[in-house]
Order: sequence, then C-alpha cells, then structure tokens
Amino acid sequence: IKFNEDFRKLCEQNSCGSYNKNWMCPPAVGPIKELKERALGFKQGLLFQSVHPIASSLDWKGMLEGGVKHTKIFRKILECMENNYNFKEILPLNAGPCTYCAKCAYLSGEECQFPDKAVSSVEANGIDVMDLVKASGIPYNNGKNTVSYVALILFNS
Repeated sequence: IKFNEDFRKLCEQNSCGSYNKNWMCPPAVGPIKELKERALGFKQGLLFQSVHPIASSLDWKGMLEGGVKHTKIFRKILECMENNYNFKEILPLNAGPCTYCAKCAYLSGEECQFPDKAVSSVEANGIDVMDLVKASGIPYNNGKNTVSYVALILFNS
C-alpha cells in the first residue's frame, strides 16, 4: 500500500464537501501518520471496485447513485466478513465520507452514535487508490460513461 499525504490536502480543499463535517473525515479522523501506522498493522485485505453506468461525464446524479449502490455492496461484504469469519480485527475503508447516519453527530459536537459502523475512506487514510488498483491489476478508468468506486477491507486472521 502506497501512502501519500497529498490526499489530505485534497480533503482540506473540501472537494467532496465533508471536510470538518464528519467523524470519519479529516480532521476528526486523525493524522495520516497514525492512520498509516494502523493500516500497516494489517496483514491481509480485500480490495474491490464497483463500476456504474452514467449518462455522461457531467452526470452528477448518476455518480451519486453509483456511490450509494457501491456503499450498499460494501456494507454487505463487510457484514459477511464480520459475521462469517473469525478475524481478530478488521479495518474497513470505503469510497467517500461515512454515510451510515443521515446526519453525522460531529456537526452537533456529539460523539459518534455508531462507532462500530462508522467507516472512513481509503483516501482520507492517505492511501493512493490509483496506485493500489493498478498494482492489483484493476483498471482505474473503466471507460466512457462509467464511474468507479474502490473500497479496501483490511483484516488480520
């Protein structure tokens, strides 16, 4: 896994709109150095990508719908891993901000209501997604009028 602190700079530019609005996004999720150390403590992982059709490269609604579908797939895979395998620990990382709650408790200054369900993004952890998928033989770009999302579930047996 290649890490790059420049991804945190993208978060700080608030390109996705979740910076300082979510427990699982920067700055609340923690410093990249600590997140990197945590991730490197895992020996195995499941990397997967979902690809969704969109009307055009400007189809924001289609991109959002693809993200929702991806997160549903991610949650099902994670639930299967948690319920059917006896892993010592799991670190699930999805695409984009945590969306488990309709409104994150971070916005009202409260603690996370579901810390066992809250999930950070691959990028917020400083992981170079493009390098990771390419090194794994997965195409980063899946063609015209598609949007692709990547998740990584790290675990120790």
